[in-house]
Amino acid sequence: MSKSKKNKEPIKYSTLPKALTGITGLDEITEGGLPLGRPTLICGEAGSGKTLMSIEFIVRGAVMYNEPGVFVAFEEQSEELAMNVASLGFDLNKLQADKKIKIDHVHIDRSEIEETGEYDLEGLFIRLGYAIDSIGAKRVVLDTLENLFSGLNNQTVLRMELRRLFGWLKEKGVTAIITGERGEGSLTRQGLEEYVSDCVILLDNRVVNQISTRRLRVIKYRGTVHGTNEYPFLIDEDGISVLPVTSLKMANKVSTERLSTGIPALDEMLGGKGLYRGGSVLVSGTAGTGKTSLAASFANETCRRKETCVYFAMEESPSQIIRNMRSIGMDLQKHVDNGYLHFNASRPNLYGLEMHLVAMHKCIKKYQPKVVIIDPITNFINIGSVIEVKNMLVRMIDFLQEEGISVMFTALSLNTIVNEQTDEGVSSLVDAWILVRDIEFNGERNRGLYVMKSRGMKHSNQVREFIITNNGLKLVEVYLGPEGVLTGSAREQQMLLEKAGEALHSSAIGRKDREILRRRKVLEAKIASLHTEFESVEEELNKVYLEEELKKEILNKNREEVVRLRKGETVAESKTSRKK
Repeated sequence: MSKSKKNKEPIKYSTLPKALTGITGLDEITEGGLPLGRPTLICGEAGSGKTLMSIEFIVRGAVMYNEPGVFVAFEEQSEELAMNVASLGFDLNKLQADKKIKIDHVHIDRSEIEETGEYDLEGLFIRLGYAIDSIGAKRVVLDTLENLFSGLNNQTVLRMELRRLFGWLKEKGVTAIITGERGEGSLTRQGLEEYVSDCVILLDNRVVNQISTRRLRVIKYRGTVHGTNEYPFLIDEDGISVLPVTSLKMANKVSTERLSTGIPALDEMLGGKGLYRGGSVLVSGTAGTGKTSLAASFANETCRRKETCVYFAMEESPSQIIRNMRSIGMDLQKHVDNGYLHFNASRPNLYGLEMHLVAMHKCIKKYQPKVVIIDPITNFINIGSVIEVKNMLVRMIDFLQEEGISVMFTALSLNTIVNEQTDEGVSSLVDAWILVRDIEFNGERNRGLYVMKSRGMKHSNQVREFIITNNGLKLVEVYLGPEGVLTGSAREQQMLLEKAGEALHSSAIGRKDREILRRRKVLEAKIASLHTEFESVEEELNKVYLEEELKKEILNKNREEVVRLRKGETVAESKTSRKK
């Protein structure tokens, strides 16, 4: 028995008293379980799962809610029942030994009824009452009703006995399940049981395109609201799991935390921080563009953060993916060994769409991952229409958002009308859409990546060349050459040409610089010569000027001397004249 079912807490949904079934998803659909102390009819065709659902109701009640139960079988022996459900982890023999359940096989002989002409349920009431009292049962199952009334053809008596049976079960205060086979044009063969039951559940095993899908629908439920859609359910080693579609509502909390994609350049294109936690992203492209490599990179980065990732592979086996990713520098096997990465590989044709949804739902509930990858979703087109695939993915996205789980889808583009509808339909549901396309040029096929949309964040509108190397995934700036966008060897060739041109240009510039330097030196030498010449001329000019000044000075001195001498002679002459 799974841990999730053991630890499941009772949920209160409405004021009408209800008994939790413990069956995954059924309590959500019925909003609390089956009507407490009232009978419930489970009807369906052979192989739809009536007996299994009723026996699980008894076992879950005894183990999870401490409510002992009585299972009355009109077809199978108790040993056969114990053997049939042992593969589901139900040990009926131990539960009987512990007096938690009681299985009673009642044989109805139609010939005896035909001989006596009488039909009376008093013997069944006594036997069933004793079984209930012996273990203090709170739950009762009668499987199946047709065998109980197989010898009764009088509709009036049949209706009266049915009412007696249902009334007796209500008086005993037990929560009862009565199983019935599907009739022609009615829910049951008699067409009466559904009218006297407080709750009617219809099981269906439908085959479409050679794919079988089990579905459940609550036909009526007196006194309470309930899910009215058809719900797919899965029978596996843990019992029955029902996917409650109507419980998924658009009232989920969102996170502002960002997660790396594992490719720094792609994170840079997504606002520099990556994707939002709890968001959804679609990676689409043609075959061989690297969609799975991008998904594996996201898974690898998740596991490096020591967070759990579930990888649903629809095309390749886990060993193929691990081997292929090892060639580009990613070791996913270590994450599998450490318990952080869980692969779930299956072909889409294994189940119908609804069964895939239930199986994924169950796997996610089991491992509680932080990131889910579905690679690729376009394979579901093989088992359903575009609208059906979109509806399935809507349910998956709603469920993951409710759980706060990030999801990455990959989609194969084939440039067909159906595929374009798939891309457009799914892309409107996701938060981010990354497109990888082939770029064919110069006889080569290269990859280009761009972000078509990314809600709630600034993102790049540029195309980047997407390169897969031995050391991982890289994004490089696309190169604009004279003839347009260049990728691959054409880009490398153009870059080499431009580098050569730059070298030649640098060399030419160097020569020019050296010539300028030489000419500058010549000019400076000429300027120095002119300076020297100017200084010589200036000196000559200054020499003449100084000589003139010196001459003037000498003349002035001579003149003064002459004047002085003359003055001296005059004084002498005056003295002589006085003497005379």
